[in-house]
Amino acid sequence: MNKHENLCDIIIFGGHGDLAFRKLMPALYHLCHDGYFHQDTRIITVTRADMELEEHLCLVETKLKEFLIIDKYDAEKFNIFKKKLHLVRVDLSDEEKYSSLADVLSQYPERDRVNYLSTSPSFFGSICKALSRYELILPSSRVVLEKPIGRDLKSSRAINIEVLQYFQESQIYRIDHYLGKDTVQNILALRFSNRIFMPLWDANNIDHIQITVAESVGVEGRWGYYDEYGAMRDMIQNHLMQLLCLIAMEPPCSLDADSVRDEKVKVLRSLRPMTPADIQQKTVRAQYTKGSSNGESVPGYREGEGVKNSTTETFAAIRVDIDNWRWNGVPFYIRSGKRMQKRNSEIVIQFKGVPHSIFANKGACISKNKLVISLQPRESIELKLMNKIPGLSEVMRLQQVELELNSSENISRKPEAYERLLLDVIHSNPTLFMRLDEVEAAWRWADSILEAWQEDIVPMKHYSAGNDGPSAAIELIASDGRSWNDE
Repeated sequence: MNKHENLCDIIIFGGHGDLAFRKLMPALYHLCHDGYFHQDTRIITVTRADMELEEHLCLVETKLKEFLIIDKYDAEKFNIFKKKLHLVRVDLSDEEKYSSLADVLSQYPERDRVNYLSTSPSFFGSICKALSRYELILPSSRVVLEKPIGRDLKSSRAINIEVLQYFQESQIYRIDHYLGKDTVQNILALRFSNRIFMPLWDANNIDHIQITVAESVGVEGRWGYYDEYGAMRDMIQNHLMQLLCLIAMEPPCSLDADSVRDEKVKVLRSLRPMTPADIQQKTVRAQYTKGSSNGESVPGYREGEGVKNSTTETFAAIRVDIDNWRWNGVPFYIRSGKRMQKRNSEIVIQFKGVPHSIFANKGACISKNKLVISLQPRESIELKLMNKIPGLSEVMRLQQVELELNSSENISRKPEAYERLLLDVIHSNPTLFMRLDEVEAAWRWADSILEAWQEDIVPMKHYSAGNDGPSAAIELIASDGRSWNDE
C-alpha cells in the first residue's frame, strides 16, 4: 500500500490529556516526519480548554520536547508538523456544544475520519452520540477506544453496546498498545514462518510458559484511577491475556484480521474456568508497602491519597490452564505488579529437558532450553542452548549460551507501538485490535477471579516496594516444582 494513499482527519478527543501528549503526539510527529501522512492530513485536538491555536501549538511543542526521548526534538520537523495541527474547543459532556467541531469537519465532508477517544470510558457513549447527532459519522469513519473498557463483563458490555448504536463493529478499534510492539508481532513470524519451532510448540515439548509484566514505578498521582481497577483489570485482563493468546493460538489461515482474531478468541474460550478452590490455590493478590526503589525510600500503596483502607491489588499472579489438545498439561504462569525490583516485561517458553543425558554424572550441568521474548525495557528474543566449553579437558563440560534475534540493531530509530497502531487505523487494518467477542471472552474469564477476590477468599498479601512481589507468588510456581525466571 502506498503510504500516501490514506487522506484523513485525525480527531483526538481529550487531546490535552496525558496519553495524548505522552504517546499520541510523538507517534503522529514521527509518522508525519517519516512520510506516512498525506500532505493535507489534519490532526484536530478536541479539548474543553479555553485556548487559542498559537497557545496549543506552543503546548504541543513543549510536550514533544519533553517526551521525544529516542529521537530528539527537531525544530525544522516541528514546523512541518504544526501545519497539520488544529484546535477545537468542545465540552465533551454537553452534546449541544459540538457545532464548532462540525464546522471544522464540514470543510471536507467526504474525508475519512479517525476519531480517537483518549478520554474516560464514561464519555465514549456521549461522544459517539454527539457525532451521530451532528451527522459526523461516515461509512469510512473509524473510532478508537482506549482501555479500560469497563470494570467487568457487565460494564464493558454496556459501553460497547452504546458505541455500537452509532458505529459498526468493523469501524471500532479497541486498542492495546502492547500489540503494537515489534517484538510482540514478531511472535507470529517466529511461530509460523520457522519450521524449527512449529513441531515443538505444544505439550509434548514445552514444560511451562511464563508471562511477566513488572513495573518499578508506583501509583503516585493516579490513585483515583488505579484504585478502581488494580493489577487484574489494568494489566492482566487485557495486556497479558493478549500476549497469552499470541503464544497459544493455532495457526490462522491467513493474516487477515478476522482469521487472526478468530484464533485468539478460541484460546480465550479454552481457558479452564476456575472454581473457588482453584482460585484459592492458583491466584495471588498483593499490595506493595513502603520500601526502596532505585535507591530512594518510597511510600506504600495505602499511604496514597484516599486509599488508606483499599483492598485493590497492585500485584497479581495466576496459574492459567488451557483445555485443548495443544496445551493440555502445560501451565501458563502470569504475573504483573507495581513497585517491583525492576521494569521488565517478558515471555519465557520453558522447554522440557532431554529424555536422557549422556553428560550426566560427568561434572556437566544440563540446563533446559528456553526461549525468552523480552518486551521492555529492551526488545529482544533469545534462545538459550547448551554448548561445549572450549578446551582440552578430559571431561566434556557444557555451558548455556544465547542465540539472540534482534532485528532492530541496524535501524536508526525503532518505531513506537502507537505509531504502528495509529498507522493501522489510518489504513483500516484491524488485525492488532480487539474484537467485541474477544473482549467479552477475556472479561468472562477474569470476572470469576475478581468476584472471588471481592469475597476475600484469597487473602491480600504484601510485599516491600523494590522487591519481586510477595513470597506467595514464589510459592505458587514452586508448588509445581518450577521457579520464576528472575535472572
